[in-house]
Amino acid sequence: QVQLVESGGGLVQAGGSLRLSCAASGRTFSSYAMGWFRQAPGKEREFVAYISWSGRSTWYTDSVKGRFTISRDNAKNTVALQMNSLKPEDSALYYCAATTNNLGSTREARYDYWGQGTQVTVSS
Repeated sequence: QVQLVESGGGLVQAGGSLRLSCAASGRTFSSYAMGWFRQAPGKEREFVAYISWSGRSTWYTDSVKGRFTISRDNAKNTVALQMNSLKPEDSALYYCAATTNNLGSTREARYDYWGQGTQVTVSS
């Protein structure tokens, strides 16, 4: 069992930066790949980024490549999403998720545990 708690969301102007963090409970955090997803009002939840259990492999959706960076600290049971050059279309509720597919996945259905989300709002 893994419990996930996101933090770091907020209101920022376009072009600004935010750093989201996800704290995980449980001693087996390092055996999970971690992902970030987001859901804007009226839209389906979509994949943003994932990182493998070791941190050696990452993957991003095209719209955030070069702007967002996912990282993890297995000693601290945390995963972060650094978001730079934010755009209004990045506004959404951002979720952290964990999957036993330890290389990671872009598919929501592959994730076993989810946090409650943290809101990111980017003003134009």
